[in-house]
Amino acid sequence: MSSALTDLCRCPIVQAPMAGGASCPDLAAAVSEAGGLGFLAAGYKTADGMYQEIKQLRGLTGRPFGVNLFMPQPQYADAAAVDVYQQQLAGEVSWYDTPLGDPDSGRDDGYEAKLAILRDDPVPLVSFTFGCPAPAAVASLKRAGTLTVVTVTTPEEAQSAQHAGADAICVQGIEAGGHQGTHRDDPATDGGGIGLLALIAQIRETVQLPIVAAGGIMRGSQIAAVLAAGADAAQLGTAFLVCPESGANALHKQAMTNPLFTRTELTRAFSGRPARGLVNRFMREHGPYAPAAYPEVHHLTSGLRKAAAKAGDPQGMALWAGQGHRMARELPAGQLVEVLAAELTAASAALSLRAAS
Repeated sequence: MSSALTDLCRCPIVQAPMAGGASCPDLAAAVSEAGGLGFLAAGYKTADGMYQEIKQLRGLTGRPFGVNLFMPQPQYADAAAVDVYQQQLAGEVSWYDTPLGDPDSGRDDGYEAKLAILRDDPVPLVSFTFGCPAPAAVASLKRAGTLTVVTVTTPEEAQSAQHAGADAICVQGIEAGGHQGTHRDDPATDGGGIGLLALIAQIRETVQLPIVAAGGIMRGSQIAAVLAAGADAAQLGTAFLVCPESGANALHKQAMTNPLFTRTELTRAFSGRPARGLVNRFMREHGPYAPAAYPEVHHLTSGLRKAAAKAGDPQGMALWAGQGHRMARELPAGQLVEVLAAELTAASAALSLRAAS
C-alpha cells in the first residue's frame, strides 16, 4: 500500500464496516488496538449517531480507524412494483404482528450532514459504498487530512474512483457478504458479479490505486493469496461478525456455523438491492419477487426484521454472510487479528519457499 495507508495499521487486515450494528466502537477499537484497521459503519445511522460512535471509539483507542458512508441513491424504483411487493408481505405483517415501514423514508442516509461532520472533525479514513463521491467531496476530505477509499465491483467503477481522486479502492468480489457495493443497481447484471481474484487482476490492469480486497476472506492464507494477486490489504467482515465485541444479534452470530444454514445467495428480499446472506425462509419466499428498489424495500422490511429478531426467529432476519461463513471462528477480535497475522506470515513464507525452489 502507499505509505500513507500503510501507516494506518501494522497488519494489512481491515475490519469491514458492517451496517446494522455489527461494526460498533468496541469491535473497531479491538481490531485497531491489535494492529488492524477498525471501521465504523455510518449507514442507517443519523449524523449525530455517527458522531457519538466516533467519540466513543476515540475514548477506546488512540489508533487510526475508518468510517464508512453510504452514497445517496437515485430515484429509479418502480412505485407500482414496490406496491405489489408491499402487498406480498401482508402475511409477514400478520405473522410478526408489526406494520411495514414507509418506503419513502429517505434516500440520502444523511450523507451531506455526515460529510460536514467528518470535514469539521476529521477521522483518519473515510470509505464510500453504493457509488462514487464527487471529486469536490473527496478533495474536501483530503484538505482535512482524511484518506478516502471507494468500494468498487468492476474495472469501470475503479476508473471512476481514480477520476474522483480517491486514495485507494476497496475491490469487492461476488463472494462478499452483505450488500454488493455497485455504483449503479442494474437488475440486468444480477448474478453477473466477478470473483475476487479475477476482479483484482482486471482492476490491477486498469488503475494504479492501492487495493483493499474484500469477499469471502476468512483465513490468513487467503489474505496471502489476495496480496500475491496484487492487493495491498484484505478486508474481512463475516470473520469479525461472530467476535464477542461485534454488535451483531446473537441469532445472526449463531447462524454463521449453524448446520441448518448451508449456503448463501444474493437476494433483494430484504432491501431491494443485491446482498449476500444465509438462505432462510424469508429469502426463499420473497427473494424471487423482490423489486430493484433500494432503499424503499429496506424501509418496508425494517420493522419485520427487528420483530423477527425480537421473536428469536432467524428465518425472518437478514443473515448477511460471505461465502466463507462456515469458517467463522468465535474469537475475541484482537486475538483473531493476531491469528490471521500469524497465518498470513506462515502462508507468505511458504509461498516464498515455493518460489525459491
